[in-house]
Amino acid sequence: MMSKPGRGLRLGQCRWLGALMRSSVRTYRLLVLAIILAGGILGTAPARADGPSFDCGKASLPAEKAICADPQLSAIDLLVSRAFKDFEPAFGGDKRMIARGLIADRNTCKSDTACIVSALNNALQTYGNGPSWVQDYNTALIGKKALEAAAHNPNGADQPLPSAIGQCASTHIETLTTRLGDDPLATASPEAGSAATFTNGGTAVSYDREPGLAASKVGDAAVMCLISIPRDCPKDDERGRVYYGIDLAIKGSRALPDSQHMCGGA
Repeated sequence: MMSKPGRGLRLGQCRWLGALMRSSVRTYRLLVLAIILAGGILGTAPARADGPSFDCGKASLPAEKAICADPQLSAIDLLVSRAFKDFEPAFGGDKRMIARGLIADRNTCKSDTACIVSALNNALQTYGNGPSWVQDYNTALIGKKALEAAAHNPNGADQPLPSAIGQCASTHIETLTTRLGDDPLATASPEAGSAATFTNGGTAVSYDREPGLAASKVGDAAVMCLISIPRDCPKDDERGRVYYGIDLAIKGSRALPDSQHMCGGA
């Protein structure tokens, strides 16, 4: 797990990152999930009849129509609506303004299912209630999208760092060091943590020896997908964006933030 709550992550965010990062321990899980998805069977997200939180007869935006057409997305949307009722901002912000930002993230996805589930899962984590099946569904869909992004860029040319939830980009590993950047990751002790930088300007940090980085090498081709943008934050504090990444050389995956602390941390 990236951090303890006292190191800048709230409890719900800790649980979420921990669940997402289990995929990095099982190196080939991403490929297995892609095969499952290709066959039309997704064991981690059973079909559900409840939801969404709005009237599908009045749906007008592409994201709303996509939610209405997908039982899993419909169920997640209803969970988001319910979780919002008990949400109290951590830093005294306006909860409705935070919600508007999260809805804007969702609507920007248009009809991209992998993007929508990332945005909805991000909302659930913000509101402090993210069931494990939602996290698994998010991991499966964004993992499949990462592989598709790599296939559409066979030369592996660097692409700009993603700036919106659900975007994926090709890049290469530039450095692999301990969390504080003092020593090479390959020879460091597990207690020193992990960190990576990428040739498109991206970063990844963990307080632990992250398997998805420790097995990688400088120069490996990779894909980074932005899956979380913190919205419940102090003004002008943008730390803690989370990227799902896959090393295309070893097929190892990971989900790590871009800084040692989430927004509002030390």
